[in-house]
Amino acid sequence: MLYIKCQEQYVCFWHLIIYLTSMKIFISLILLVVVYNTNAQTKRALFLGNSYTNVNNLPQLTSNAALSAGDTLIVDKNTPGGYTLEGHSTNTTSLNKIMQGDWDFVVLQEQSQRPSFPISQVQQDVFPYANQLDSIINAYNSCAETVFYMTWGRKNGDANNCQFWPPVCTYEGMDSLLNLRYMMMADMNDAIASPVGAVWNHIRQTSPLIELYAPDESHPSVAGSYAAACSFYTVIFRKDPTFITFNSSLSQPDASVIRTAVKEVVFDSLENWFVGSYDLSASFTYLNTGGGLTYQFTNTSQNSSTQLWDFGFSTDTSSSPLINFPTPGTFNVQLTSFTDCDTVMSSQQIMVTTTGIESPEGSNLLLIYPNPTNGHVNFKSASAQNIVLGIYNYQGKLIKTLELSSRSTISVADLNPGVYIATSLNSYKINKKRFVIYE
Repeated sequence: MLYIKCQEQYVCFWHLIIYLTSMKIFISLILLVVVYNTNAQTKRALFLGNSYTNVNNLPQLTSNAALSAGDTLIVDKNTPGGYTLEGHSTNTTSLNKIMQGDWDFVVLQEQSQRPSFPISQVQQDVFPYANQLDSIINAYNSCAETVFYMTWGRKNGDANNCQFWPPVCTYEGMDSLLNLRYMMMADMNDAIASPVGAVWNHIRQTSPLIELYAPDESHPSVAGSYAAACSFYTVIFRKDPTFITFNSSLSQPDASVIRTAVKEVVFDSLENWFVGSYDLSASFTYLNTGGGLTYQFTNTSQNSSTQLWDFGFSTDTSSSPLINFPTPGTFNVQLTSFTDCDTVMSSQQIMVTTTGIESPEGSNLLLIYPNPTNGHVNFKSASAQNIVLGIYNYQGKLIKTLELSSRSTISVADLNPGVYIATSLNSYKINKKRFVIYE
């Protein structure tokens, strides 16, 4: 029972108001914690790398960061010094850990210099082993995602290889090549990237007093590893890293700056790093075939293996069925998409008439080929109208605007090698599509 003793009625009244207000805030906080905890997730991640992963125990840092944000990350690792993806592809410990199965994510980190070497050397010494490891991961962990750990350029470039390969003589040159090659590995293997190198680049530019490097100007300091941990938390849980309260041994201001950088580079542009690109989706369009009650349905779902249509009066398992409705009227059409790991449903209320109206969503598929490319690229959409296409770089900056017909071929010789995102800038909505330009 509430009992407040006070001398004056006016003072007593405001004591009561203050008390009740504080109780309301307290109850709201409890409800917020309850809601937050119901969104908690538990994931399992295996880290395969070398000293860049092992220094400061990055897997444990990531687990600690997740725990402070209300999530649980169970981790394991194999990180021999100087190891390459080629080495991991035959390492008994690495292979046995992959084959244990039940991983949600397997992180692959190449030796710190190899991906920045000339493309012919990378195609021989790096890409095949990235693909081999990804194949083994998929074979033993059917629902796992491979994550490529994008590392960073050395603080003042790669002095050991500068005379043989001038692009790595500076931090900027080495870093840009590492970024490109890790994004190519992620793209070629339908994997995701943890863009730690991009986060470091942002911090170097905006907060240069935060020292990301160890004294050797190559390995990460605690701040560098913390930036990596926040990046991994973000791509694994797809959550805002500013909710992390774990600071490691960093000062609160420095930890906060790093978390904000990760939010801006990673969380605010998850699609740039292919996070969610391989998720199952369910969607469809429909079109009256020219009068009457016959409608053509087109499955525009992404990454599904099978599907089930429910029209209310019948079901169908074909990809894009032709359906004869029994009568005019409103029908609820439901499409369920399946994989071995997930199930997603989409439904639309459809007004069936003898005249018929095209689905208001329209056909929203955009195709880009060849992909990757180093010369010309073809754009194809199902739109009957021209599309104002925007091309963005991996940092989300609009770098090129094009007006295209439903089938167009353009030169990309003026664009630097890298990963790009294409999407519509006008009212006709198409899916975002990424493509890669290589040297």
